[in-house]
Amino acid sequence: MRTAWPIPVALVALGAIPLVVGGLRLLQLAGGPAVVPADPRFDAGPWPVVAHVVGAAVFVVVGAAQFVPRLRRSGPHRRAGRVVVAAGLVVAGSALWLTLFTPAKPGTGDLLFLLRLVFASAQAACLVLGVTAVRRRDLAAHRAWMIRAYAIALAAGTQLLTIGLGTAVFGTGVLVTDLSNGAGWLVNLAVAEWIVRRPARVAR
Repeated sequence: MRTAWPIPVALVALGAIPLVVGGLRLLQLAGGPAVVPADPRFDAGPWPVVAHVVGAAVFVVVGAAQFVPRLRRSGPHRRAGRVVVAAGLVVAGSALWLTLFTPAKPGTGDLLFLLRLVFASAQAACLVLGVTAVRRRDLAAHRAWMIRAYAIALAAGTQLLTIGLGTAVFGTGVLVTDLSNGAGWLVNLAVAEWIVRRPARVAR
């Protein structure tokens, strides 16, 4: 099963930088050194930030392990799945709260505000649909919805790449930042759809 682990490791690596930044943010909120730039969105209160960062860490790490075939065939997949769904809903809910009730991040505009509402809601919807599908024993639909939910959550890592590329090609600006963030979600969802729709390999 060694060949099954590179994909989960790569997924965690993609989300590593946002998770590290989130951890440093929590350290700063706890009274530690200000090692990350100040963000007015987090001045309204620490608990939504704590919920978002901790939920994201659990969702990314435990969710990545769900891609290991050996775990999918055993009891731990079901138990870990409950943790993943709960953490994902916490991430989506806290993302909506931070978007609606805290100031916008400097340098972003109304488009990113709308995109955050859309994709946070979409992540929650995908999780609910995934749970509904597995309860009716539709494992293919369950797999598809969970992959989509995971892709949306992991966009924070992809956005580091799309923002860097967008800035390098088009320069700085609110619209460039908003579109570059949106591109991160779209890239991840496109990859997710390719995974969901590709023909299954026939076991020898």
